[in-house]
Formats: sequence, structure tokens, C-alpha cells
Amino acid sequence: MSVTMTINAESLKAFFENPIFLSAVSSWFFSQLLKAVVTALRSPHRNGREILATIAWRTGGMPSSHSALVSAMTTSVAFKEGINSNLFVVSFWVAIIVMRDALGVRRSSGIQGRAINLLSRNVAERLGGEYHPVKEIHGHTPLEVVAGTLLGIFMASAYTFL
Repeated sequence: MSVTMTINAESLKAFFENPIFLSAVSSWFFSQLLKAVVTALRSPHRNGREILATIAWRTGGMPSSHSALVSAMTTSVAFKEGINSNLFVVSFWVAIIVMRDALGVRRSSGIQGRAINLLSRNVAERLGGEYHPVKEIHGHTPLEVVAGTLLGIFMASAYTFL
């Protein structure tokens, strides 16, 4: 069996106008924007480049953009397809996995990265060696995940009912 997929301007337009897509990408963008505002308020010495980097791709912080995106996607699917649809079930479990990962695994990795950097810095200072820090992947606190989830639900509701 052969499956042929053609992408034309009309199908691309439909994709970018899809309320599920729009609520997900809007939730991600607004959560990153809020994260940049929170970062700027907490650390007023940040420059414009750091703020733009936060908006574009930095992870961790308030609110969780991962949680916002997947909760908006799942909520939109629930509104559009119904909670008894296969698509809702799949998006629900993807959302659970992403939020669990943002909360647990990535947070633990960040804490371990910080500990490794501290230990490596101390050893390098005592022994006079070079110190090359590992990347500290930033996860989320429960409050950051809840805030992102609520933002995603709000954005999906806005795209559905407004």
C-alpha cells in the first residue's frame, strides 16, 4: 500500500489556522514571554540579548512552556474531538509524560549538573587543573508546571470560545 502526501498552500494554510496548532504555539510563546518578564523582574541587570534568549529557547523557570504547550494541545483536542476520541487519549498521555519529565527528570538532571559543577570547580581550584562546566539543564518546580498547565488550558479555551 502506498501513501502519497501532497503539501500545497491550502493545506499549509489550514494547518497554521488550526485551533489546536494555534492554541499550542500561542501557549508556548506566551509562557516564554512571561518567563522573560519574570526573569527580568527578578534580575534587572539582564540585557536584551539574555531576555530574547529566554523568549526563544531557554528552559526552566516560571511558567513551564512545556506544560503550557501540551496542556493547550490536549485541551484543544478535547474541545474539538471530544474526550472519547483516540486523539485525546494520545495527547493526554503525551502531556502527562512531558509534564512529568519537566517536573522530575529534567529537574533532577539540573540539580545533579549543579552539584557536578560545584565539585569540579572545587577540585580544579585545589589541584590547579582546568574546569569545564557541564550544562545545567533546568527543570521545573511543581508551581511552574501548574502555572504552565493553567496557561495552556486558558489559551485553548480562549481559542475555542472567543
